[in-house]
Formats: sequence, structure tokens, C-alpha cells
Amino acid sequence: MIFDPFIIAIFAAGLYMAWNVGANDLANAMGTTVGIGTLSLKQAIVLGGVVSFSGAVLFGSRVTETVAKGIVPISLIDAHSVMLGALAATLAAGVWVTFATYLNLPVSTSHSIVGAMLGFGLVAVSQGIISMGDIVWVVLLKIAASWVLSPVAGGVVAFLLFKMTQRLLERMDDPLKADRPLRFLEVVASCWVIFALGSNDVANAIGPLSAALGAVGTELPILVLAFGGFGIVLGMFTWGYRIIETIGKKITELTPANAFAAQFGAAATVLVCSSLGMPVSTTHTMVGSVVGVGLAGGLEAVDLSVIWKIVFLWVLTVPIVMVVAATIYLGLMII
Repeated sequence: MIFDPFIIAIFAAGLYMAWNVGANDLANAMGTTVGIGTLSLKQAIVLGGVVSFSGAVLFGSRVTETVAKGIVPISLIDAHSVMLGALAATLAAGVWVTFATYLNLPVSTSHSIVGAMLGFGLVAVSQGIISMGDIVWVVLLKIAASWVLSPVAGGVVAFLLFKMTQRLLERMDDPLKADRPLRFLEVVASCWVIFALGSNDVANAIGPLSAALGAVGTELPILVLAFGGFGIVLGMFTWGYRIIETIGKKITELTPANAFAAQFGAAATVLVCSSLGMPVSTTHTMVGSVVGVGLAGGLEAVDLSVIWKIVFLWVLTVPIVMVVAATIYLGLMII
């Protein structure tokens, strides 16, 4: 069954989406490290690849379960429709993230895949396959709430941590002595974010794939997680530099102290959400954390024009991918 043409197509779409996750989301996590010059772009990509792959394989299963089965009741839908829906959702989300990455703007892959799965679910409702009440709206509300709360939480934690770090530096006789330790801690915090990203965002690529395999009675959890992890690494290697540039240099001026605070705030927030099985937006969290440390230096320290572009794309994400996923699904049904 794994050699079914539809399954092969979904694997290919999953790899494409994982590539997008690496190019957009993983690059978020490495942006501050490259922005302050602690690691070169090549060093950051290699480190990010190894750590994110580990996170995906070791802790990616819980959020994958939420994306695969927690929103649309897969068990109530026939296997053929599930495969078509999974393919449509993955393609729709992937195309949108590719577009955002081309614009050098970090967009939420979590937003994208959840919106795409919802688009498939709503078409299934219109076809009488499931009812509107069968869609798990409670889970969707929790996910939507996490998208709002995660950047706020990351920003608050990063803001407070940076203020504490500033006070400690002010009390030192020679603050420059703290530069190397802070750079080291920032890299450690970056690895924490990347590990958290691998554990959370791999679901954005392989959640629909996992749903399709489950629908045909083929469960390959470790293989699928590793497959997603590989795709994420590939995306980071080939196209991640575009988002690294935005996060590391265009939102606010970064120093070892505020970069460490931003990374720590983002990592703590994402890991808590991953442990709860919630597909939180790593993008939102990282951007919120960077904005948080920027605001610690005053509103003028943040480039609001870049922030508004990012937020505008965030707002558009769910409705656009819903429509695109529904359109692709209906097209596949006709074919």
C-alpha cells in the first residue's frame, strides 16, 4: 500500500512542505545567532540541521498526532478522501510558505497546515461526508489561542530576561567580559529553540502524511518523523538564508545580550506548547521574542514597517490556505 501512487504523491508533498519548514521556520531560530555574528551562515545551517533533526525524531510525535487526527475526524472519512485531502492540504500550505519565503517574510507553517486541513474538512462537510459538529472546534480554538499567546509570552519572557541581563551588566566593572559567555549562552539557547522547532514544526509537514498512512492501515511513525526531519534540514541548507536575514538584521539591532534573551524566551514558550501537543507557531514566538527585546530599548528600536508586513501575512495565511486547499481537493476529486 505504501507504493500506492497517492501515497507516493503525499510523501513528495510532505517532503516539499518539510523543505518549506526548514527554509522559513528553522531559519527563524538561527537568525539571531547569525545576526550578532557568533556563527557564520554555514555554521548555523549545519548546527541547525543536526539539532532540528534530533528534535523531530525524538519528540515530534505528539504534535503530529494533533495535526493528523485532532482537527478533522479522519476515522469518519473514507481512505480515498483522506488521501486526497492530505495531499491537497500539504500542497496548499507548501505553496503559501514558498511564496512568503520568496518575500523574505517569516510566516507560520503551523497556521498554514492547520488552515489547509480545515479547508479539506469544510469541503468534506459540504459533501455530506462529515457534519460541521464532527470538526473538533475546541482543538482549533486552543490552537488559535496559542498563536496569539505564544508571541506575547515569548516577547514578555524575552523582555524581562533582557532587562535582568542589562542590570547585571551595569553592575559589572567590565561589561565586555560578559560578551563571550553571552554569545555562548545565545548559541545554547538557539539550539534549544531549534530542538523545540524540530519537535513542533515537523508535524506541519508530516501530519497530513501520517493521517493518510493511518487511513490505509500503514503506520510508520519513526520513518515518517525521520523523513520530515530530513526535509526540514534540506530546506534550511538550500533557502534558509532569506529568513535568517530578516530575523537577524531587519527587525531590531541585536547584541549578544538581547539575542540570548530572545532565544530563551522563544524556546521556553515553544517547548511548553510542544509538551501539551499544541502546534504553536515557532515563527510567531520567535518574532514576538525579537520584538520584545527590541522594545526593551524603546519603540524606536523596532522597525515597525517590517513588523506590519509580517503581521499582514499572518492574518492572510489561514483564509488563503483554506481556499487553496479546498480548491485543490475538489480538483483532485474531479480528476
